[in-house]
Amino acid sequence: MMHSNSPADGALVHRQVLKLMGNRFEFSVVGENKEEAENHIQAAIAEVSRIEKLLTTFSDDSVTNEINRQAGIRPVAVDKEVFHLIKRSLKISALTQGAFDISYGGIDKSLWNFDVNMKSLPSPHLAKKAVRLINYRNIILDDSATTIFLKEVGMRIGFGGIGKGYAADRAKSILQNRGVKSGIVNAAGDLITWGTQPNGKPWTIGIADPDHASTPFSTLNISNMAIATSGNYEKYAIIDGKKYSHTIDPLTGLPITGLKSVSIICPSAELADAMATPVMIMGKKVGLDLINQMQQIACVIIDEHHQVFCSNNINIIN
Repeated sequence: MMHSNSPADGALVHRQVLKLMGNRFEFSVVGENKEEAENHIQAAIAEVSRIEKLLTTFSDDSVTNEINRQAGIRPVAVDKEVFHLIKRSLKISALTQGAFDISYGGIDKSLWNFDVNMKSLPSPHLAKKAVRLINYRNIILDDSATTIFLKEVGMRIGFGGIGKGYAADRAKSILQNRGVKSGIVNAAGDLITWGTQPNGKPWTIGIADPDHASTPFSTLNISNMAIATSGNYEKYAIIDGKKYSHTIDPLTGLPITGLKSVSIICPSAELADAMATPVMIMGKKVGLDLINQMQQIACVIIDEHHQVFCSNNINIIN
């Protein structure tokens, strides 16, 4: 379904929403010609579909599943695109001391069932056992052969924490190469923007009030930036009066507490997507310290007491 908003000068925002990678994707392109905009958006959709086929764990013939099938057995040759995505993922794992880890795929889902019926936490021993196979250091890359080898039998990788952001970056790149001067790719809330709105104003986003998700308490200028948010408002369990997020700390196997949401703003949707959850896991102090040491990246954290904390360089988007 496509619809357009009409400002005075002839340029419109043409939008299309559809389900890709198991998520709601929305493509917005600024342009005067509806048919041309639709063609541009089709090219972006084709690119996201290509990436989905490459990375999915829901299809037997994906390279991800082949890597997982050969865990503990042998290295798997992959194309450069997947190889470099995994290489970048491992860099983020090192940077976040394992709080981001694509080898989370082996986690025992039966341990965690985030809904109202969950009344108690598993024992720390059980939780630790469930995550024993999560260890990015056991993903072995061979640069000369472009192979990936998972050292332990039962290890599984998945791109749930970085794939949507990567796809959004690629879709933006396709649209820019086709001459689209302004637009937004929104991958289930991880979004990347470039150019300006048809009226010449920058794209802005509202940061939601954690208790009233529909009412923003502040807006940020995000033109030529990406933003991704990790939050516990959708899925959580309340155990003994305490709210536990559906985000699991890969080092302990236990859910995290203390933060309501983390939004990461930077030029790359892939990096924003990949950093939002680890900052939630690391917590306010360690998370902000890390972001403050990095270039061209900012973050907004809301804790469980509704207090808002920003990294030092939040001014990059004012």
